[in-house]
Amino acid sequence: MATIDINCDMGEGCPNDAELMNYVSSVNIACGAHAGDADIMRRTVECAVEKGVVIGAHPGYADRENFGRFAMKMSHSEIYDLIRDQFSTLKKIADNAGGEIKHIKPHGALYNQSVRDTDLAAVIAKAVFDIDSKLILFGLSGSFSISEAENVGLQTASEVFADRTYRSDGSLMPRTEPNALIHDADAAISQVMQMINAGTVTATDGSVIPITADTICIHGDADNALEFATAIRRSLKAANINVAAIF
Repeated sequence: MATIDINCDMGEGCPNDAELMNYVSSVNIACGAHAGDADIMRRTVECAVEKGVVIGAHPGYADRENFGRFAMKMSHSEIYDLIRDQFSTLKKIADNAGGEIKHIKPHGALYNQSVRDTDLAAVIAKAVFDIDSKLILFGLSGSFSISEAENVGLQTASEVFADRTYRSDGSLMPRTEPNALIHDADAAISQVMQMINAGTVTATDGSVIPITADTICIHGDADNALEFATAIRRSLKAANINVAAIF
């Protein structure tokens, strides 16, 4: 039986987090910079512990106005500290709630920059390794995020997206483009099944590109997040595909 992880970005102040946790196997919890705060982090961690969902840290740029989705000019040493400091913030809360952080997934612009910037990807990988070499780094399938993490000896999870479209180079279509988001549940299911079963994804220009799917992301802040999570989980079960965290 095939097995896939479903992860979801949470702790960003969205109303469906608790219900979404019934359909995912791991969560990436905002660390209070791009979104969230100590109380939201605590409640999200406690809910994950209660439901047996694996916890990850979701550090991003401290730009709440733009939800961390615009690049900020920071030195590599500042990026290194950003990752470590935000992880530390969440870890203290997780420790108090009886939870354990198993992975790190950068958020928004930081994630997308590390996809194509090998030096930045290396800095993030070094920060994660120095925090705990047993942590798993979630990164876009086929990107520098994955290769640089593997270079320092980290375990990685190649991430694919249920609710985003792809360009022909394997990167995500920028959110500034009108066709960046998938709004139809059937289209999301079709893309997920193709990525799992065929190891490919169809880009917006019609080209079919190879992809490795270890974990599927559903964005918790999307209006259709709960609909997608429910439909995808149901479809995976019908296809005899097991949903479980990587750890």
